[in-house]
Amino acid sequence: MQRGGRYTRAAIMVDHREIERIAAVEHVDPHRILGAHEEEGGTTVRCFRPEATEVVVVPDDPAVPARAMRRVHGAGVFEAHFGGERGRFGYRLEVRYGDRSFSLRDPYAFGPVLGDVDLHLIAEGTHEEVHACLGAHPRIVEGVAGTAFAVWAPAARRVSVVGDFNGWDGRLHAMRRRGHGVWEIFLPEVGAGAIYKYEIKAPSGVHLLKIDPYGRAMELRPKNASRVVERGYEFEDRAWMEARAAGKALKKPMSIYEMHLASWRRVPGKAEDGDRKRWMSYRELAEVLPDYLAELGFTHVELMPVMEHPFDGSWGYQVVGYFAPTSRFGSPDDLRYLIDRLHQRGIGVILDWPPAHFPKDAWALGRFDGTALYEHLDPRQGEHREWNTFVFNYGRNEVRNFLVASALYWLEEFHIDGIRVDAVASMLYLDYGSKGPGDWVPNQHGGRENLEAIAFLRELNDRVHTQFPGAVVCAEESTSWPAITGATYLGGLGFDLKWNMGWMHDTLNYFKQDPVYRSFHHGLLTFGIMYAWSERFLLPLSHDEVVHLKKSLLSKMPGDHWHMLANLRMLYAYMWAHPGKKLLFMGAELGQLSEWSEKTELDWGLLALPGHAGISQLLKDLNRVYVNQSALYELDDQAQGFRWIDANDSHQSVASFVRYGEGAGRQESPRGMFVVFVGNFTPVVRGGYRIGVPRRCAYLEVINTDASVYGGSGVGNLGRIEAEAVPSHGFAQSLVLTLPPLGVLWLVPERDANEEEIAAMEAADAAVAAEEAAARQRSGPDVVPEDGPADDVPEEASSREGESVAERMAGEVTEASEARSSEV
Repeated sequence: MQRGGRYTRAAIMVDHREIERIAAVEHVDPHRILGAHEEEGGTTVRCFRPEATEVVVVPDDPAVPARAMRRVHGAGVFEAHFGGERGRFGYRLEVRYGDRSFSLRDPYAFGPVLGDVDLHLIAEGTHEEVHACLGAHPRIVEGVAGTAFAVWAPAARRVSVVGDFNGWDGRLHAMRRRGHGVWEIFLPEVGAGAIYKYEIKAPSGVHLLKIDPYGRAMELRPKNASRVVERGYEFEDRAWMEARAAGKALKKPMSIYEMHLASWRRVPGKAEDGDRKRWMSYRELAEVLPDYLAELGFTHVELMPVMEHPFDGSWGYQVVGYFAPTSRFGSPDDLRYLIDRLHQRGIGVILDWPPAHFPKDAWALGRFDGTALYEHLDPRQGEHREWNTFVFNYGRNEVRNFLVASALYWLEEFHIDGIRVDAVASMLYLDYGSKGPGDWVPNQHGGRENLEAIAFLRELNDRVHTQFPGAVVCAEESTSWPAITGATYLGGLGFDLKWNMGWMHDTLNYFKQDPVYRSFHHGLLTFGIMYAWSERFLLPLSHDEVVHLKKSLLSKMPGDHWHMLANLRMLYAYMWAHPGKKLLFMGAELGQLSEWSEKTELDWGLLALPGHAGISQLLKDLNRVYVNQSALYELDDQAQGFRWIDANDSHQSVASFVRYGEGAGRQESPRGMFVVFVGNFTPVVRGGYRIGVPRRCAYLEVINTDASVYGGSGVGNLGRIEAEAVPSHGFAQSLVLTLPPLGVLWLVPERDANEEEIAAMEAADAAVAAEEAAARQRSGPDVVPEDGPADDVPEEASSREGESVAERMAGEVTEASEARSSEV
């Protein structure tokens, strides 16, 4: 036997060049040479064990004697021939390194795991279970337990699995290259808990250590290897899942509590860590979070990204593990337990999912096989320079399949009820964040629309809705791109909900105004209704609005602490009554004073203060009334679910409207339920304020944000008020209200109406509306009808002589403060 890279004649029927490639770890199909193979006169077993001093083949059949292998190449290729043994047979390898020895199953004794159909579908980008093929999957092959590894790396010259099971030696477990750039190997006796990466030899010859793109778990940062896991948790939420699939999610109430797991609440750490507070685990959260959310009355929780990410400061939005729950809080099964417990308490779960970009960490997805694989090669297409991240190549079949599979994986494996797609605008526009011409590449038609991303989003939404009925997909999209929630077959993108960023900006801009000047900004409050039916909207007051020196929601409010709390209560009551689903970031229920930081927990001590406890109580009551009044959610995206009572009282900064449920006010519906909203956005008590209402009956004051229980001054209408047969605002009847300072009222009819009452009131309302229209036509557009409320009088007709608007408002503020002081 010769060494120094030479082979011997014992390498029967194998081309010497094949042995050389095995020895150099350059063979793309090592299984063809290594393992057991039928050859002339019997079966030959070969293995490659660099640095081994001796290797023995031990057949599983005790009748077949063990046989020492001969070294046939100096780099560590061994061979043994079994005469008369036909075909493959089970065996172990006894490998000796000096005075150390190991017994192991030979991975090259096993056939392929993936079929040709799998490979074809992966290349097409149409494999509906690609996440069950690629990645690391514990399984039993030919009666032997182990893990099947498969990875897509088409440009690689060689790929090996390395990990704690082979000393991170890339020579030991080189994978075989299958069709369409997929590499695979089955490693016997490697199971759950094993740490691993892929060692990839790039076209340039450089060796790369990469995580598994389809890996289902990873080490806790700063470590970053993938981890083999096996699902062991069985959900107990069958009733929830069946009800979700049978129901119409968009016709149901949806108030979402957005949260960042690491900074919601922390618990004392270990003594060796200096007793510093630590994150709560998934299982610790499962013991407190469901009850907390149920007490607040939220219908859903939205978790900021829990996919694995290396940088805490990214809040989870720079994902490297699109199939791996972050190990910060526990195992994948622990996350399943949390979601299961939330479902058992009636709380839906939405996951924030960022497919728009990914970080440039050298060990992650970027330049995965030494080439631009998941991203575009051209940095004008493949990079978000503003974020210093890569952009996915949505036009590549395998990449599109990867992303769609990720979303479906979370829905299937973790029973989530929806996803929120982050940064959709950055996906839709090729020139997003560009500095000007030449900084971006137009599409094939010369436009700036990202046609590949559009196709991807449509496919994503169609797949989700087909495979997971009742699940919702929300778009965080900040532009005027049309039909975000339009049906894909009509040219829309197919989302269920779009974040209403315009409403959010206008509303916060309005509320930050001093009440003295709000009359000049009244349009910010009312404009959102002009486009409210153009999409199916979700109203977000999210984490983005309470960071980066934007202040907390409470700190955005004008005035002293009492006025700030009163304004915040108004904001929530206005938001909950406005058409659209609701989303509120954690801490808002406490009246958080400081901006949110991912480095610390919420300021839970605020609940000991009456004013802040009142904020929490108000949200509980808003959610309670919201879920029990179908008028507040059934027709969120339809114009017939909303009617202004008065949108034009800018002089007094009062707005009022009606929310209707399905069939409300119509003969065919005996219910006819609706909710009346009135908001007084100044700190002035307004007595004798008349508004028209849909029905002549008693009304219950189900929400008054100025109630003393919330920390208000207690001004109101004693909880109940009768409508009068006085026409107003196009209705045949009206209410005369006392409007509390910086207060919102929600009013509901005390009882349901019968069909005759509804028909009579509809006829009376129609007659009043016709009479008012005729009066306006006779008198001209600039004259206010006699039955119009005082708030419709032009400003100059009601101003105190010699006073500016600011002076007049200042006087009203002083009077209101004195009145509130005397009442309190």
